[in-house]
Amino acid sequence: MSYRRKLLECTRRDVRLLDRQKRGSATWIGLLFSGGVLGLLFIVPIIGGAYLGRWLDTQISGYSVRWTISLIVLGIGFGAYNVFRFLQGKS
Repeated sequence: MSYRRKLLECTRRDVRLLDRQKRGSATWIGLLFSGGVLGLLFIVPIIGGAYLGRWLDTQISGYSVRWTISLIVLGIGFGAYNVFRFLQGKS
């Protein structure tokens, strides 16, 4: 009877240890995934604004960066808003 009890206790301890290890690795994977998503949510609107602004600037005669700068700043605003909304949904 004592062998069964000891085996049961060791098995429970091992299961708890495995659960802790799984939670730890899932946390790191979740952090890496969230960091990548946050980067994309912030960078994609900025790059999109830069490309669209550059295209609009080439459509106007003469050298101008007015649209490029304006749309990059607008992209920063949209990117910050995207990150804010994403983090608000995570909590």
